[in-house]
Amino acid sequence: MAASVAAAARRIRRAIRRSPPWQGLCFRALSSEAPPTQAAAVRDAFLSFFRDRHGHRLVPSASVRPRGDPTLLFVNAGMNQFKPIFLGTVDPRSEMAGFRRVANSQKCVRAGGRHNDLEDVGQDLSHHTFFEMLGNWAFGGEYFKEEACSMAWELLTQVYGIPEDRLWVSYFGGDPKAGLGADLESRDIWLNLGVPASRVLSFGPQNFWEMGDTGPCGPCTEIHYDLAGGVGAPQLVELWNLVFMQHNREADGSLQPLPQRHVDTGMGLERLVAVLQGKHSTYDTDLFSPLLNAIHQGCGAPPYSGRVGAADEGHIDTAYRVVADHIRTLSICIADGVSPGMSGAPLIVRRILRRAVRFSTEVLRAPPGFLGSLVPVVVETLGGAYPELHKNSAQIVSLVSEDEAAFLASLQRGRRIIERTLKRLGPSDVFPAEVAWSLSLSGNLGLPLDLVELMLEEKGVQLDSAGLARLAQEEAQHRAQQAEPVQEQGLRLDVHALGELQRRGVPPTDDSPKYSYSLRPSGGYEFSTCEARVLQLYAEDGRAVATAGEGQRYGLLLDRTNFYAEQGGQASDRGYLVRVEQQDVLFPVAQAQVCGGFILHEVVAPECLKVGDRVQLHVDEAPLTPKQLQAVEDTVQEAVGRDEAVYMEEVALARTTHVPGLRSLDEVYPDPVRVVSVGVPVAHALEPASQAALQTSVELCCGTHLLRTGAIGDLVIVGERQLAKGTTRLLAITGEQARQAREVGQSLAQEVEAAAERLSRGSRDVVEAQRLSKDMGRLTDAVDTSVMPQWQRRELQATLKALQRRANTAIRKLEMGQAVLKTQELLQRHSEGPLIVDTVSAESLSMLVKVVRQLCKQAPSTSVLLLSPQPLGQVLCACQVAQSATPAFTAEAWALAVCSHMGGKAWGSRVVAQGTGSTADLEAALSAARAYALNQL
Repeated sequence: MAASVAAAARRIRRAIRRSPPWQGLCFRALSSEAPPTQAAAVRDAFLSFFRDRHGHRLVPSASVRPRGDPTLLFVNAGMNQFKPIFLGTVDPRSEMAGFRRVANSQKCVRAGGRHNDLEDVGQDLSHHTFFEMLGNWAFGGEYFKEEACSMAWELLTQVYGIPEDRLWVSYFGGDPKAGLGADLESRDIWLNLGVPASRVLSFGPQNFWEMGDTGPCGPCTEIHYDLAGGVGAPQLVELWNLVFMQHNREADGSLQPLPQRHVDTGMGLERLVAVLQGKHSTYDTDLFSPLLNAIHQGCGAPPYSGRVGAADEGHIDTAYRVVADHIRTLSICIADGVSPGMSGAPLIVRRILRRAVRFSTEVLRAPPGFLGSLVPVVVETLGGAYPELHKNSAQIVSLVSEDEAAFLASLQRGRRIIERTLKRLGPSDVFPAEVAWSLSLSGNLGLPLDLVELMLEEKGVQLDSAGLARLAQEEAQHRAQQAEPVQEQGLRLDVHALGELQRRGVPPTDDSPKYSYSLRPSGGYEFSTCEARVLQLYAEDGRAVATAGEGQRYGLLLDRTNFYAEQGGQASDRGYLVRVEQQDVLFPVAQAQVCGGFILHEVVAPECLKVGDRVQLHVDEAPLTPKQLQAVEDTVQEAVGRDEAVYMEEVALARTTHVPGLRSLDEVYPDPVRVVSVGVPVAHALEPASQAALQTSVELCCGTHLLRTGAIGDLVIVGERQLAKGTTRLLAITGEQARQAREVGQSLAQEVEAAAERLSRGSRDVVEAQRLSKDMGRLTDAVDTSVMPQWQRRELQATLKALQRRANTAIRKLEMGQAVLKTQELLQRHSEGPLIVDTVSAESLSMLVKVVRQLCKQAPSTSVLLLSPQPLGQVLCACQVAQSATPAFTAEAWALAVCSHMGGKAWGSRVVAQGTGSTADLEAALSAARAYALNQL
């Protein structure tokens, strides 16, 4: 028996890895109505079944763009949007908190990241980058294994009419290494539902589902379909996966029971439809056949015949599958706000689009603009289920067409660069890695490296692979250096802590006081204080504790707060709190995090704090104002002028614990400890009734100190930094360095004053105005980086910011005046017509764009492209396309075509674009611009 089960398990794994021909189904209807087979009807039947028969709430598909989940590039499973429920972090005031049993059809994209099917698409008959996941969920123990299995069996056999003898099931057979027993409960449920023991298979760890390295997890049971239909050995393909979340994987690797159990199921619509329609592959279903027909009609290639591997001569059928899959993915992504771009998910979308363009043009020989013509077919096929496709169809067509045109232009430019490079190479030379890199997605033209290699193979040339690997490694290192440092993970409430709070009936934190602030007459904001009660304390390891000891970092849960917790892209407030009965001890609050409606404050305790304490919360305002900085500096200067004595004495540590105002850090101090006091003897400062520490500097410090304050000579505050402890750290220098800093400050203040006078006098032309603007920028850099009084730095920074705005305004006015004059000259040279292509002198791109805009404003039906030669052979380019021009004629594509001709780059929109290049032959560039435009017009 064990051998037969193992053999069956191996057969299932082999069947899942490949897609053999799928035999037709002999439907066995259990009602007077025929089972649904059209894709739309199959989707509707699933949703209606769970809503009407089993009381599930239907929720819309989430966007494929993940919300608040940095671990994902795309939504790749139906459960993604419900993660807050599984993790226990859902806001109890949100709509999702009320979900008990729900169902939906979720849009999913698996391209890039951990789940990446991109390069497999087209190679076989089953892989897709976009697919639909049908799923039903039960949260908080609404129902569990028995109900979930019964519902799934009922839907497949009674609604869809799949013969029971074609269905097999698997369950988790345990994992001795992990100390997990078999899920015999699921096995028995299937046997009780009538599944023969010979078709109930025990699987190992692959039937234990985990969300990640930590978090909710549990056994799963899978329903498989036998493609062989009883003829020969079974050929099984997975249809439906039912996950039973009942454990939580802890940080130490152990498993603990979840406070609340959940059901999470998922079934791919495409595979289900293929089974119900008796098709050989998902590409043969009515989800894809309209697209495959449209591809055939649009490019004239031989009809799709479903061949793979060596049988697919010329890769024709592979290209059909790639284009059909990718245009579905592109349409869904763009409709959900993920457009082609340069990093993250947008970069993946860009690669998908360019892969589709490659196969459509290189293999299917499709005409330009072909991909955009397929979008309406996708909208017709999927728009009923996902109305955002109808809403955004025009934008999808536009973006697809624009990027297709840009890529084709880059492809032509890439071929020319390869040809020129090959002419310089000897017979045995390899193709330079630097040139290939410049052609790639990581370089300037955005061509996939495998396409560059293919183009070189066609020429019989070998690429310098070692050099290419070196460049890739260098870029990876550069990106790693440029990447922002990983922020330290703050204290959080885990699923067990949240479950315990809910079990105790603790209400969510009242954070309405965070909106209690007002604007002062001076322009600054005033935040009201908030009084609250300590409900719970959490140690760094997540344990709930009743008290927090001195110097400990811990999480603090209050009944109310005026702190804004980090969410929605806004950073957390920082500040401090004090006990109501002891106002002189500050508890710094480093950050606030929201977890399941509870606000957790991260605090470092200078003293003991316990559950039940009453506290008062204070939100930090901005760093010190320049006047406050100057006042601090003046106060120190006064102490220096008084030449006060500095007293030092070692005393018992216990004598220092209750001194009001005594300065100490979060350190372990020796006993006895050294006390330093300015102007007041230590013994007097430590007297129980003394208030000296509130009026002068008294601190615990083992450092070496001056004996009198007069020895400082001079002191200048030259820097500041607001700490997470609710205080501002000031950096100061003394003596000769302080004197030099004051001189630097005075000198810079005089330069700023002189620049302001020059600006007030005005500029004669754009060049002079731009020179003045650059001087402002140089002064700003000097003020930002020089060692000078901080209060003066802040004042000069504010002055320079205002001056820079005035300078930029002056430049814009002068440029506009010159643009009007140059426009008149150009209009005199060109008679009325649909096109103006010419050269003009311009000091900057912004100036050139203004001339183009003025021309189009005065001649609205004319499309304009202007080139402006610059020193050292550089050429500026700007263009605008008339609204009356054809939709295929876009400014971005026009500029890209011209700038690519000059070896440069371009950017912009459908209407206005700009770019740069280098050429000694301006006439050739102008001819290329005219030819491109006339071809489009």
